[in-house]
Amino acid sequence: MRRLLMIIVMIGCAFSARAAALINDTEIERYLTQLVSPIADAAGIPKNRLKINIVHDDDFNAFVRGGDDVFIYTGLLTRIKSPDALLAVVAHEMGHTIGGHMAQMSARMDAEMRRAMVIQALGVGLMVAGGNPSLGAGVLAGSSGVATQSMMAFSRDEERMADNLGLDLMIRAGQDPNGFITVFEQMNEITGAAEMRINPNRVNHPMTTERLKNVREYIEKNPPKTTPDREIVKRRAAEYELVRAKLIGYLESGDRVNAHYPMSDKSDAAIYARAIANMRGGNLKTARVGVGTLMGRKPQNPYYYELLGDIEYQLGHYDDSIAAYELALQYAGDAPQIQTALALVLGERGKPGDRDRAIELCRAVILHAPTPLAYWVLARAFGTDDGRSDWAMAEFYTMNGDKKSAEKFARRAQKKLRRGTPEYIKAGELINKKSRP
Repeated sequence: MRRLLMIIVMIGCAFSARAAALINDTEIERYLTQLVSPIADAAGIPKNRLKINIVHDDDFNAFVRGGDDVFIYTGLLTRIKSPDALLAVVAHEMGHTIGGHMAQMSARMDAEMRRAMVIQALGVGLMVAGGNPSLGAGVLAGSSGVATQSMMAFSRDEERMADNLGLDLMIRAGQDPNGFITVFEQMNEITGAAEMRINPNRVNHPMTTERLKNVREYIEKNPPKTTPDREIVKRRAAEYELVRAKLIGYLESGDRVNAHYPMSDKSDAAIYARAIANMRGGNLKTARVGVGTLMGRKPQNPYYYELLGDIEYQLGHYDDSIAAYELALQYAGDAPQIQTALALVLGERGKPGDRDRAIELCRAVILHAPTPLAYWVLARAFGTDDGRSDWAMAEFYTMNGDKKSAEKFARRAQKKLRRGTPEYIKAGELINKKSRP
């Protein structure tokens, strides 16, 4: 059970239909939201509508859905060189939305289909896993011929337009458009040799060398009127390194973490990544020493206390774990992941009042940012004999896409609960939802 917390900290919910998982982490989500917000404002996205989603996938990719739902892959976060380069990728994807490219692509497909040509698959991502530019993220696979060539040319034009729209967003938002140069230089390092052997008319993205040339010319013709504050840039870069270190510490093997952050590296990011890797590897006392060093440097960083809470929990030190989480919440404010972790430990400690506090915390999370794990922890806090526990498990399975288990627990909840109670009604709604086509 003590290993469970690592799952709660990182993997919030899985979506089987996408064969991918979304990572829920307060520190990373808050940082990325703050980073992307100026671009979102420039794009006309209403305040409080921006939603950052972290996709647990090694693709060097990102995309925007519905204009304000931004999906950023861990493969991009762990490999991109700077926050400005990451912002350039997001700005490019928002450029697709501003340009209405998805709707235009759909209309163009319909036109080509009427010409009796078949396009098997398409997409508009930045790259494909492994950096294979002959595929691209969203390569047009299928029939050759006039329609396929037309669609590829159309997609290449859209990519060029999205680059320009993204550059314009960066400039209007007062951000450094040279992030585009950084990301395309990095892409060129990965794919340049392979692109030399590819027919540029057979892929749905312009060659990286062309895009690099285009963005340099665009920036030269449209120089930024303002430059970001140096102190803000410096702080943002340091915070970005911590975010990357956190992901690398949790997602990479111990050897890979040590390769990224050798012991000679005494930076905050390096100590953070090694502490997380040590915790994952069971070296809990070493991990605790690392966190102690970080807290000595920045005693009000809530996420160091969060990590300490994780470590103390795995050591079986429930009181110390709870104290660390409480301090994390004191410095972070409402933080769904930390609240969920605290609720779990309170439920396991079982002192008077712990169960009620755990339920209160889970309800707060579910009200503002529901996750499957929040429902799972809530079910444990209610106890197995409580019908509300069955309702919470029904919600857990619903969010994970397991309709059969959701219905089973919802029906079990209604057998135990008094008719008319909120959980009884909610369980009924889940059953009715399951029965609708």
